[in-house]
Amino acid sequence: MLALRHGERALPLAWRVEATAGPIGFAVQRELLEAAAPWVAEGSKVCLMADRFHGTAALIAWCQAQGWDYRLRLKGTLAVRGQDGRATTAAACARSGTPYLEGVALTARRVRANIGVIHDPGHEEPWIVAMSDRPGYLTTLDYARRWGVEPMFSDFKSRGFGVESTHIQHPDRLARLLLVMALALYSAVSTGMWDAANHPTRAEKNS
Repeated sequence: MLALRHGERALPLAWRVEATAGPIGFAVQRELLEAAAPWVAEGSKVCLMADRFHGTAALIAWCQAQGWDYRLRLKGTLAVRGQDGRATTAAACARSGTPYLEGVALTARRVRANIGVIHDPGHEEPWIVAMSDRPGYLTTLDYARRWGVEPMFSDFKSRGFGVESTHIQHPDRLARLLLVMALALYSAVSTGMWDAANHPTRAEKNS
């Protein structure tokens, strides 16, 4: 699913439903992205964000070809080559104590990208984020904006429409149900925005 960030949340924009025994792979991602790319108004700036199940060298190369910015979380096992040509992994880079790397080559494709690392105390794993901009703390922290997608998936699942409880197995039927849910979600969000603009909550007074 490709979603558009709006305020503090994300709204579904385009999706594909397929029966698969594993990850969908970049081919399906590319079809979805290329279907949506013409919708972007000329002169608009796009920043694509995705978690580590989608952050691949192929996706980075596609973003670069489109001229899109990106913040893509990488798996720790992803092969990385520094400017010295030495092979290592993204996780090893994160442990090296150097939080920002520029122009590293990813996987055998040797796709060049910048990497930022943030490992907050109490978190088991660090964020290893590939980005188009010069890496730094704030540009790496930009990845936090991806979390707007989590409420959207909660709306579809256990905290909202309960799509998982339908147990639908046919991809075409599930795709049609997602369309209905997406329209309902847009209606709910737009209604909430209208109400917030026209009936703002009064500021509470503390005694």
